[in-house]
This record gives sequence, structure tokens and C-alpha cells, in this order.
Amino acid sequence: MSVFDVRKRDGLARIGMLKNGETIISTPAVCDMQELFPSLGERGFTNLPLSAGVSDAESFFEAGAEPSAVHPNAEADADAGVYLFANWNNTLTDSRRYIEYLEKLYAKIRPDAARYAPASALPSNVASLIYCGFDLFDYTAVDLCTIQGKFCTTEGEFEADYMEKGICGCEGCRAGDLKLHNRLALEREIANARLWIERGQIREYMEMRCRMQPEQVEILRRIDRTDAFDGLYPAVLSSRFRANAGESMFRREIALFEERLVSRYVPPRSDICVLLPCASRKPYSLSRSHQMFMRVVDSRAHEVIVTSPLGVVPRELELVYPAGHYDVPVTGYWDLEEQELLTGFLTAYLEKHKYERILCHLEGGAKAVALEAAKRAGVTLEITCNDDRPLSQESLRALNAALEGSRKVKNDFIHGTMLFQFGEDVDTKGLVVKGRYPQVKALLKKTQLFTTDPTTGFIRPTHEGWARIKGYRVKISEGFIPQGDVLAPGVADCDPRIREGDEVLVEGDGYLATGKAAMGAQEMLSSKRGVAVKVRKTRK
Repeated sequence: MSVFDVRKRDGLARIGMLKNGETIISTPAVCDMQELFPSLGERGFTNLPLSAGVSDAESFFEAGAEPSAVHPNAEADADAGVYLFANWNNTLTDSRRYIEYLEKLYAKIRPDAARYAPASALPSNVASLIYCGFDLFDYTAVDLCTIQGKFCTTEGEFEADYMEKGICGCEGCRAGDLKLHNRLALEREIANARLWIERGQIREYMEMRCRMQPEQVEILRRIDRTDAFDGLYPAVLSSRFRANAGESMFRREIALFEERLVSRYVPPRSDICVLLPCASRKPYSLSRSHQMFMRVVDSRAHEVIVTSPLGVVPRELELVYPAGHYDVPVTGYWDLEEQELLTGFLTAYLEKHKYERILCHLEGGAKAVALEAAKRAGVTLEITCNDDRPLSQESLRALNAALEGSRKVKNDFIHGTMLFQFGEDVDTKGLVVKGRYPQVKALLKKTQLFTTDPTTGFIRPTHEGWARIKGYRVKISEGFIPQGDVLAPGVADCDPRIREGDEVLVEGDGYLATGKAAMGAQEMLSSKRGVAVKVRKTRK
């Protein structure tokens, strides 16, 4: 029986360790599956087409021995260590069915088992398969290309004489061995994908790789719009968010950020909102332009940054992932699709959070977005930047004049972040903030309650701080006292809102621990192995 441990996640993609007898394989990986699982050559009744109906699945399909085959219309083995997605190669050119079957199959199988896509992996598509959560591959597809006289690259499959064009200098090309080249190209691409999972940027790698294959672009776009996978994506990442493609606008991180902004966040009490442009430096307040804006505003209005691809970022949330962690090509031009999406974000914000006055200190595409959003939300903008130069003396004087006589607003970024992070109106009155922004701690007299995590922008509550928060609890089984991190088998219950990367409090009989979720709530409750919470501090 194989045992699979997930060591790192990046969305659906994983790095894991598969142990099969004495064999240990670090995934994602390609290997001789017949050698790893000899029963594959003797089994029948597992190669049923994925399109087969329920009656056919019940009559003919057998899960069988390991790897356990799975079908959209058949029950899956609850104890399997490896799942085989039979006939998966037949879905690769039909993105609609690909995502439909993926959704059904992932709902049936255990999250802590390896996923094997037989006869599917080529150098040109394996990054997409890994991005969608597959861990194991075989050489069948590339060996078939060799038989057909095809030269495999990450850009596609070409005629065999391309080997002589100096495209590749691998051992196979130097020896004139097409089969060896094709196998090495597949192995190299899997190694590349693994590197980007380690960096927490498999999404950026996928956006780059899929450009040559329209079917892969379709898969990426469809998976972004499928809610079934939502809980498998993290709340935060510590890596940079690089929005370099049109598909970047639809990343899960952006959707989650905007959803929490509208449903959880509440701006500070202020009659005036000033819409400001973004800056390349993060957090914005450390940039030269925003230091100038902040001096002029002088806490007389609530500052809200309008930016692509996030849409809206209140000043208090400028540290929170991805607001404090993204890079985007800066040209000053927003295309119509981009403007429409950002207009929707800003419209939702202005409809939910009412201000008596809204000052628009924007230029170019951001200004166009603000004007359209104001029209849709039924509010009026006061333009303080008429020359499309927000930092000009004339524009800054106009902004200062518009704020003349306005009362000052307390910008409590601890309170704002807690609203966004936990969805609770946590009492922060009387807290003293110490340290150098953005790495600070909040104390009540001499007791530390909260600190900021500079890698994610989230708030880390201490045990005393958790006393002010109700949710984001993980309950462990009765009599279970973890020694170190909390493992999934010990989790009895948890807040369903928990995602990987969220700060959580672990509670048990005579046991309390603060830490960070290493997997989402759904995975915590259904996994039989793996770290559920990385513990920071314990109390027994």
C-alpha cells in the first residue's frame, strides 16, 4: 500500500513524497509506472470512457488494486494511496469536459493521495497537468511521439528533423536518440514546474507556458471560474504576485480579496473618501508619491487606492496579500476588459460603503474606471486632478483645498486588517502600537496582543489576542495532545472558513496553540495524514 504525504501546496499543485514499499518518489514525477505498479499490466475493467453513464460504470468499472482507478460515475476507494484517472488523455483537447470531470473526481477522492494521469504528459502540457493537481506521470505519451517521429518541446511537437536545428543540446540530441530526448524533455519540464511550486509561483509559470496551446488557456480560464476548487486555494502566499497576463485578472487571490473587502471590511468613520493612484513600491505608503499624498490628506479623509489588478485597496489593507505583494507592467494603459472588471470592483465597494463626499485624485485608466463606477453606484465624484498629473502642485493644491476644514480620521490598520482577516469587529481600543511599520506589535499596557506578519500582512494574535476573536478555531480530538505541529488525523472539527495560510487557534482538552493553517478546512477534516496546523506557541 502506497503512502503519500503532501509537503507543499500552491493552489491545486503539490509537492509530495510517495512511498511504495522500499521505493520513495518525490512528486511531481514521471516514472515507469509498470515497474512501480506491476498489477497495471494484468488489470481489466478500469479503462471505461469517462463519458460512460452510471449504469455502465456500475456494470463494468472496477476500482481494483493500486493505483485505484476512478471514474466520474463510480464510487472511489476511500483508502487508496494513489488514484489513477483512467482515459485522462482523452480530455486534454476538451476544456469543458476536462474541468467537469476534474470537479467530479476531486469530490470523490481523498486529498492526501497521489493523482496519476496515464498516457497524458508531454513537455508541452505537463505544467498544466501539474497546475491542476496531478502528481504522477508515465512516458507513454512521449514514447508514442517518438514512434510517430515527433520531436517534443515545451512549445509543442515537431518533426524529428528539428533535432538537427540546435534547439536542444541534451544528451539525447547529442547522440541522435529521439526517444531519449523526448523523455529528458518531459523530465526537465516537470523539474521546472516543481521549482515554481517551491517558489509559490506555479500560476505565473502556467500563464507563461499555456500561451502556445489554446486548450490550455481554456483550462486555465475555466478553472478560475469554477467555485468547486475555491477552498483549495490559500488565503495568502509569501511569494510575489506577478500580474503579467490577461488571465492574471481572474486569479483566486483577487476574487478572495475583493469578496472579503465587500463582505467583511468596514472603513473607518469618515465623511470623505479620496481615491488615489497606486505606486510601484509596496506598501504604497513607503513610496515617494504616497508620502506626498499622505502629507496633503493629513488624515482628513479615508484613503482608498485604485489599482490594477486588485481594483480597490483601502490604506489599512495595503500590507495584506496580495495588495502588498504584487507587480504589474506599468504603462498607464488599461484595456477595456481590464477597465470593466475594475469598474465592477469599485462599484461594489462604493455601493457597500457610503461616503458623503468622494474625491477623485486619479488619472488615465484609473480615472475612467472611477467615473464609470460612480455613475453605476449613483454617487458624485469631486475631481481634484484636472491636469492628469496627480503629483503636480496644482493637483495637490486642489486636493488640499477640497479637504479644508474636514475633521481628522484615525487610520487603525490593526482594526481594519482584523475585519478583513477574521470578519469580526475586534476591539482595539486602548492598544498601543510599537515598532517600525510595517513590522509592528500591538500591546494593551504591557501585554502583547497582536503582531503583523511582514510576509503576508496578516495579523498574528497571541493567546491573549485570541481571547478577543471568536472564529478561526481548530478543535482537536479528545485526549489528543500534539507534540509539535497538529496533524490532520487529530482534527475533530474546524471553522469552515479556514484556508491554508490563515492564522488559527487550536483548542483541545488542556491544550491551546496559536499557529498557521497548513491546509484548508475541507482538507483538514478529510485527510488521514499531513500537517494541518503549523504550531507557533502552545499552552498546556
